Amino acid sequence: KQTNKQMATKSSFLGRLRHFIDIIDPSTLFVSEKGLKECIKLLDDYKDGKLPPGVSDLQLWEAQKIKQAIIHPDTGEKIFMPFRMSGYVPFGTPIWLNQSHNACVNYANRNATKPTPTSKFLQGYVGAVTSAVSIAVGLNVLIQKANKLSPATRMIIQRFVPFPAVACANICNVGLMRHNELSEGIDVLDNNGNVVGSSKTAAKHAIMETAFTRVVLPMPIFVLPPIIMSYLERLRFLQSNRRLLLPIHSVVCLVTFGLSLPVAISLFPQMSQIEVSRLEPEIAMATDCKVVTYNKGL
Repeated sequence: KQTNKQMATKSSFLGRLRHFIDIIDPSTLFVSEKGLKECIKLLDDYKDGKLPPGVSDLQLWEAQKIKQAIIHPDTGEKIFMPFRMSGYVPFGTPIWLNQSHNACVNYANRNATKPTPTSKFLQGYVGAVTSAVSIAVGLNVLIQKANKLSPATRMIIQRFVPFPAVACANICNVGLMRHNELSEGIDVLDNNGNVVGSSKTAAKHAIMETAFTRVVLPMPIFVLPPIIMSYLERLRFLQSNRRLLLPIHSVVCLVTFGLSLPVAISLFPQMSQIEVSRLEPEIAMATDCKVVTYNKGL
C-alpha cells in the first residue's frame, strides 16, 4: 500500500510527473530477476519493520521505483519487458508494428482486477490493430491525393489531418483492448484498500481517462520536431551535410516522444477516485465511504 507521503506526491500533476519520469526510466528494463526480488524483499522488510541497519531512504525509493516499473499493481506479476511503460519509447516501431505494440502495452497496463478470457483478448487485439492501421493507411492515401488539390487545401490536409487521425487510432486501440472492463466492471476500493464491489461506471471512467492520455501523447510530436528542425536546418553545418538531416530528425522525434510520454500519463492519477454517488446503487449500499478508489491503468 502507498504511504501518505506517496499519495500526497501523486495528488498533483508535478508530483505524478516526477513519479512517472522514474517509472519510465529505460534502465529498469535491465533489472535482473535477482535484483527485482531483492527490491521486493527490501520493501517487505520495511513494511514489517524488519529493515536491516544501514539501508538509506534513497535505496528504499529506488526499490520502490523498480517494483512499480516492473510489477502490475493488480496482479502482482511481472509485466513483459517490451510492454512496460519503460519500454514504450525504446520499442516503438513502424506503424504496422507500432499499433500492435500499442495494443499490447494497453492490455499489459490495463486494470486487471477481472480476468480477460483469451478469446476476448484476441478479439480486442485484432480489432484494435485493424482499426488503428486502417486509419493510418487511410491517412496516407488522403495525403497522397492531396498533391492533386489546390495548395491551400493541400496545406490544410497535410497539417491538420494527421493528428486527429492518430488520436482516433489511439482511442480505438485503448477502447478495444480494454473492452472487457466495460462488460465485467473493475474493482473499486474503500479507504482501507478493501474491495467494495465491481463497477462498470468506474471502468468507463478509467478507459476514458486513459484514452484521453493517448490523445495528448502525440501532440508534442506533431508540434515540436518541425519547429526544432526548421531552426537546425538553417545551421551551416547541416546545410553542408544534408545526409545528417534524417538521422537528426529521427533523434528529435524520439526525444520528443520520450518527453511527451510522462506528461501524458501524468494527467490523471493511476489510482483515481470517484464519488460513490456516481456509481451503481449496489456500490453505495456496500460502503459508508463518500469516495472510492480504482486503478485507472496506464
